[in-house]
Amino acid sequence: MGNSGSAVKVCTDHQGGINWLSLSPDGQRLLTGSEDGTARLWSTADSQCHGHFQGHESYITFCHLENEAAFTCSADHTIRKWDVVTGQCLAIYRGHTSIVNRILVAKDYLFSGSYDRTARCWSVDKEKQIQEFRGHRNCVLTLAHYSSRDVLEEEEEEEEEEEKVSRDLLVTGSTDCTVKVWWVSSGRCYQTLLGHTGAVLCLILDAPNRELFSGSTDYTIRTWNIVTGEQLKVFKEHQGSVICLELVNRHLYSGSADRTVKCWFVDTGERIQTYKAHKHSVSTLKYHAGILFTGSGDACARAFNSRSGVLQKIFRGHKFIINCIQIHNELLYTASHDGTLRVWDIRGICKRNKRRWKKERSVQGRSSQKGSLARLFNNKVGCMIQQENGEHEAVELM
Repeated sequence: MGNSGSAVKVCTDHQGGINWLSLSPDGQRLLTGSEDGTARLWSTADSQCHGHFQGHESYITFCHLENEAAFTCSADHTIRKWDVVTGQCLAIYRGHTSIVNRILVAKDYLFSGSYDRTARCWSVDKEKQIQEFRGHRNCVLTLAHYSSRDVLEEEEEEEEEEEKVSRDLLVTGSTDCTVKVWWVSSGRCYQTLLGHTGAVLCLILDAPNRELFSGSTDYTIRTWNIVTGEQLKVFKEHQGSVICLELVNRHLYSGSADRTVKCWFVDTGERIQTYKAHKHSVSTLKYHAGILFTGSGDACARAFNSRSGVLQKIFRGHKFIINCIQIHNELLYTASHDGTLRVWDIRGICKRNKRRWKKERSVQGRSSQKGSLARLFNNKVGCMIQQENGEHEAVELM
């Protein structure tokens, strides 16, 4: 049992559950948004709190961090922009008439989705609403953004002459079971993607391949052509709502209320791996250096070998569901509804995974007749026993 995954820091500053955790593009800061109505800024260098953003009149549902500004949205129907150095509130975006669920910052735009059944676009700098996207019959839960330049050929772009002023498109997923694609400049709905029979909880966009992936409470993941609106594939093996998605090198990872993560090869639709051991829903996941990290409603984070599906570590210490995870400089950050942000050292597991990868490549190169990689992994797998050895424990299963 190694110490490389032990909690190196437990941050208890929040007075309510943490709903989201965002990492700045430069990796220097983390932002947490909480049920206590505040957001906090943390340095990844020392894991200390360096900013406390107060002003929302209700709990924070989601947050987003840029290098120089932080954004939070709240059940108080507003979005706020904060200076990461001074902590000053720089802007308040008002217009939604219900809880703001999600925000997305792209270019000079700030997008938001709400229980009021609308999505909206704001000017980041001018504190002004640019566009309202109205058409969903229920709340907007998830957002994605892309430019038509990323997906359309020149002749196709010419057909969309009225939208030439702005080629930006917004994708929204809703509890009305639909996904909609909107032109940002006009607010016009470009596509309505029909097929799901449950709420759309998560979206992943692969613009270079013209593909959109949506996960739903109908237990399925669907792949769409974002230019034509055609449904390409339906992934059906989950036995519970699909809560989170991650796309890495044409491999799609899906976390579900059925207590599993599944890995799919996008090009064929084949399910190539299932990651088990969770005792509750898989609420969040993140791929890093050949390792799949998950957070669950059972209050544990886990690390799996992404290729073999072998469980390598269990990170214990949280008391309630882990809502979000981030990884930076081989540190794992887990944010939970118990109000704590925990920091775990994952250098050891990352190093071992790299060594194992090199060894497997070497063995495979010497002889292709010694069996599959799965057999090589199975030879290393022992009895996986989960032990309770303390409050801040990382159990290594190797």
